[in-house]
Amino acid sequence: MAQKHSIRHRVRPIAAIGAGLFGVMTIFAAGAVLFGPGRAVAGDVVPFVLWVNLSMGFVYVAAAILLWRRSPHARHLALVIAAITALAGVAFGAVALSGTPVEPRTAGALVFRALFWLAIAAIAPRRAP
Repeated sequence: MAQKHSIRHRVRPIAAIGAGLFGVMTIFAAGAVLFGPGRAVAGDVVPFVLWVNLSMGFVYVAAAILLWRRSPHARHLALVIAAITALAGVAFGAVALSGTPVEPRTAGALVFRALFWLAIAAIAPRRAP
């Protein structure tokens, strides 16, 4: 058990940096599609997914900071992020099934995001150090 705790303890700062970078990249990518030149190459976007991604990018950064500080709130926030992402995925699926043209890679991206944040929740502290 001590070995597992030690590995988790060492992985957390790396995960926090990765989560923070993921958040910043999400903000820039979603922002570029919504407000800039990215729209031309984005394909058949679903606007609410872009707005969810943009807003969640800021939440990703907050979760990364909490994870860096070893706050148990990081785990709760990561689970909330995963749940919101899953809900966005269900809504995206409903849009796709309605016949609206969608970008297929969005489904994969939503699954990846949800799994990423579940993994962050798994390594986040469960109680204060």
